[in-house]
Amino acid sequence: MEYDVIVVGSGPGGYVAAIRCAQLGMKTAIVEKYNSLGGTCLNVGCIPSKALLDSSEHYHNADTTFKDHGIKLSNLKPDLKQMIKRKDDVVSQTVGGIDYLMKKNKIDVHTGLGSFVDKNTIKVAPEKGDAKEIKGKNIIIATGSKPSTLPFIKLDKERVITSTEALKMKEIPKNLVIIGGGVIGLELGSVYARLGAKVQVVEYMDSIIPTMDKTMGKELQKSLKKLGFEFFLKHKVTEVENTGKEVKIVAESPKGENVELKGDYCLVSIGRHAYTEGLGLDKVGIKTDDRGRVEVDKNLKTGVGNIYAIGDVVKGAMLAHKAEEEGTFVAEVIAGQKPHINYNLIPGVVYTWPEVASVGKTEQQLKEDKVPVKTGNFPFKALGRARASMDIDGVVKVLAHKETDEILGVHIIGARAADMIAAGVTAMEYRASAEDVARMSHAHPTYMEAFKEACLAATENRPIHI
Repeated sequence: MEYDVIVVGSGPGGYVAAIRCAQLGMKTAIVEKYNSLGGTCLNVGCIPSKALLDSSEHYHNADTTFKDHGIKLSNLKPDLKQMIKRKDDVVSQTVGGIDYLMKKNKIDVHTGLGSFVDKNTIKVAPEKGDAKEIKGKNIIIATGSKPSTLPFIKLDKERVITSTEALKMKEIPKNLVIIGGGVIGLELGSVYARLGAKVQVVEYMDSIIPTMDKTMGKELQKSLKKLGFEFFLKHKVTEVENTGKEVKIVAESPKGENVELKGDYCLVSIGRHAYTEGLGLDKVGIKTDDRGRVEVDKNLKTGVGNIYAIGDVVKGAMLAHKAEEEGTFVAEVIAGQKPHINYNLIPGVVYTWPEVASVGKTEQQLKEDKVPVKTGNFPFKALGRARASMDIDGVVKVLAHKETDEILGVHIIGARAADMIAAGVTAMEYRASAEDVARMSHAHPTYMEAFKEACLAATENRPIHI
């Protein structure tokens, strides 16, 4: 069977690439190792984690703020089994939606491990039954990533777990130790902290969410401490041992002293690595870098002319929406169009509560690049909408060029930051100045007024409500 395009991998990058190729008139196939489409994001990542985050946030609010709203409850308790079931239902519905989109766009789905035979041929080997070969003029690698670990840590997936196991726990941990203070660890830690777990985070760097603006890490740490989080920053993990009913973690403090932590579960959340196992890149001469990522040019083309790679398997932030943009980009390149991606304007989000969202450069990056910058901040506690909803933690931080007033970075921690950041992306895509946004009417009372006020603060240091 021959195709114009074969996409290997059905995550957000892969299935979006396939749909866009089909929209552009190409005969398209998608190859997926697992029985369900959607990749990590839909099955064991973005979607299930957000479902559990929402459930745990409802419980936490019922337990802590409902009485202030005049809502009285008794005998309140979390039902983790039902939360997991609801999460599974959400995943099932979402995956079903991808199945529908494949049929709607007449994309052939081949289930099995896809591997290169040659530059135009993919072997599809299902778990049961015979392998088959399909041919494509163009092939897009979209095989995603897997959780990373450290050489001395044995992931038994019972007590020493990854994010995948953390999404299907049979019990609420009494004490959850998380190795890594990045996005995934903090989100899953939030789920179980809200349900009553003691959460301890061990982070090698001097800040949580270390790749984001330092202000965001400091503010989020304050909020998570209110949930009962305990942080061990600048600590190097040296030992992780499953002793049976608990896990012992040893970390070296900044002073060189050993700190011993114990938990009934240990979540290893130190990032993810590109996944190309079994793909047979060597058979077609495709090179990977020192981190196992497929090397591509500016058009996301590998060293082999008709083969492209997108998403977590190539350089850049491991984000579902980044993969989607690259999927669309490659489809349009194959079709002979001239698409573009501005990687500086791909936002990053942490779905804790308060949420954290950023786009553009951090203050630290701008200072390092010696860019003259001015800063505008506006705290959520000064916002009428935030007081009404009791979500007063957080701040909007706008970075603008000192001379031109062009917005160079928007960093938000607060209620609905994940949705608010789209306004920052839009403004920066059109190269708006802080004054441009400051002079736009924002509905009152809304969280978005904080963005306007931060732009006012950056423009002439003239916010209205502080």
